[in-house]
Amino acid sequence: MNLFSFTLSTGKEGFYDITSMVNDAIQTTHTSRGICVIYTPHTTAAITINENADPDVQSDLIYALNKTYPDRPEFKHMEGNSAAHLKSSTIGCSETVIIDKGELLLGTWQGIYFCEFDGPRTRKFYVKIIKD
Repeated sequence: MNLFSFTLSTGKEGFYDITSMVNDAIQTTHTSRGICVIYTPHTTAAITINENADPDVQSDLIYALNKTYPDRPEFKHMEGNSAAHLKSSTIGCSETVIIDKGELLLGTWQGIYFCEFDGPRTRKFYVKIIKD
């Protein structure tokens, strides 16, 4: 099977490097060429690709997202997490990465991140491998 389900326990807000989990799925399927889709079914979480060398990048992203989408008393959503929904919609719930020679075709400094905007929670994400 080429569909993998992962569970992640998150804190209040943050970026979680899931690159190794995605790589493990690729290795399990022995896929040498194809594409990999990483998807989360949550409306207050996201998936992104960004720098994985300097952890300050993730801190800066959270800071900028909080400045761009602060909680506002004018928001009408009962749960009080409209800012988290806005962040999730801005980042997006999926990424697609090319697989070549059995590896993700990521840049030198790139990693795949699960983004939590409304934790702590137990979250799911899926990895779908499509072979050439």
